[in-house]
Amino acid sequence: MGYRYCTADVFTAVAFGGNQLAVIPDARGLTDAQMQAITREFNYSETVFVFPPEAGGTRKLRIFTPGAEIPFAGHPTVGTAHVLAALGEITLTGAETTIVFEEGVGPVRVTIRAEGREPVFAQLSVARLPEAGPQPPTRTTLAEILSLDAGDIVGGMMQPQALSCGLPFLLVPVKSRDAVARARVRLDRWEEVLKGWWAPDIMVFAKEAEHEDHDIRARVFVPSMSVPEDPATGSACATLAGYLAQRDPRTDGTLRWAVEQGYEMGRPSLIEIEADLDNNQVQAIRVGGSSVLVAEGTLRV
Repeated sequence: MGYRYCTADVFTAVAFGGNQLAVIPDARGLTDAQMQAITREFNYSETVFVFPPEAGGTRKLRIFTPGAEIPFAGHPTVGTAHVLAALGEITLTGAETTIVFEEGVGPVRVTIRAEGREPVFAQLSVARLPEAGPQPPTRTTLAEILSLDAGDIVGGMMQPQALSCGLPFLLVPVKSRDAVARARVRLDRWEEVLKGWWAPDIMVFAKEAEHEDHDIRARVFVPSMSVPEDPATGSACATLAGYLAQRDPRTDGTLRWAVEQGYEMGRPSLIEIEADLDNNQVQAIRVGGSSVLVAEGTLRV
């Protein structure tokens, strides 16, 4: 049987940048085993299988990594919104169209911006605000895992923290963009310390971007899901927005940051993140970016 598929590059405005994504716009009839096998065949960070809604949303999404199905991810959510709108599977109603994806984490609201009849930007609102995890390992241990010096890792108010907006990440702030570039996961130490921990996957970031109109340089390592490094990670950036908002001197209003990721992999990505604060409490987090449709074809299953 044939299944239509599309691929897109997400969190980029040009093809062959950003994070690759495969989308099966109508996955009805596929088994769990077939979806996992298809995901491994593409071998992207994630593949999305789209189904009719079951709880009043626009579509139901099932998201797979090469290692397992996951309840939520940012670049698949943003990229699938773009793909379905570009294919005409979702009707664009004007300059902005709001839809709801049913995901394992719950309903995820997505706003699609359009110019004419073409989607140009999509932004998700997280279904779950940041949840803090247990105290992370020491900076010395994290430095060993990341092949860095303990002095590269920031302490004090900007110390490492584990957070989740549906998918947990260990956020490790470092002092420079150079330290971000030097990070390498030592799998032996990772397996000893983080493999079975609350947040086994790591975002390393610095408040030093390459471009003057950007704010953060980041890399994300996802060994628990068979993804050695991810070029653009919306779910990690959602937790980063919460982390930064909690430490910002501003206590009210909408805070915004532009995050560079994927540069060290040759797939430059730009993720735009926002956090709404009210009396120093995070009320909402949004993650958005551009996407580009790259390829279409038929899977023979």
